Amino acid sequence: MKLPLFPLRSIFFPGETVPLHVFEPRYKQLINDCRSEAITFGIPVFIDNKLEYGTEVQLVEVVNTYKGGEMDVLCVARQVFKMVSFENQMEGKLYAGGTVALLDYDYISEPSFKMAVINKIQELYEVMEIASPGIEFEKYNSYVLAHKIGLSFRQEYELLQMPKEMDRLTYIYNHLLATIKILTQVERTKKRIELNGHFKNFDPLDFNNLEI
Repeated sequence: MKLPLFPLRSIFFPGETVPLHVFEPRYKQLINDCRSEAITFGIPVFIDNKLEYGTEVQLVEVVNTYKGGEMDVLCVARQVFKMVSFENQMEGKLYAGGTVALLDYDYISEPSFKMAVINKIQELYEVMEIASPGIEFEKYNSYVLAHKIGLSFRQEYELLQMPKEMDRLTYIYNHLLATIKILTQVERTKKRIELNGHFKNFDPLDFNNLEI
């Protein structure tokens, strides 16, 4: 499958809304082509000076167009792909392109484990004293809230490459366990620090029959 490409140091998961501010001539041309030809394009992730994986996206709406031709656009992420070939400029175009292979991924999960992940996400938000995101079991999958559970850029990139939903959920679950443990320890340390400098009552010690 050949796609126009818009490389970014950003990660977008299937189903996610993708807001973009487009100002370079090559990408303004790309968006105009998407509008006139109803084509999709790919956003390969630029990481470690390489382009290996990314997400196909579809233009949904041009929200704003400015005097200089710059645009604010909304897209939706569709499918994850692996790069096969790359050309810095497609024939007759200003923008890049390349051949990609769509990943064969699934959303199959064990309901009880899926619920365990949801519970851990809610626990994370409670530890951080942030309002619960209100997760609906039926609508939740590994890509929902992936940007809002403290994953690093590299961790998100690793998640993007996993074709199996159970592998993705396991990865998220293990991350949540580690993160909650660290945050809980930090909170305990914080409370101990807050005690310093305050007057405290100490239990008197009984030195009778003390041996050295």
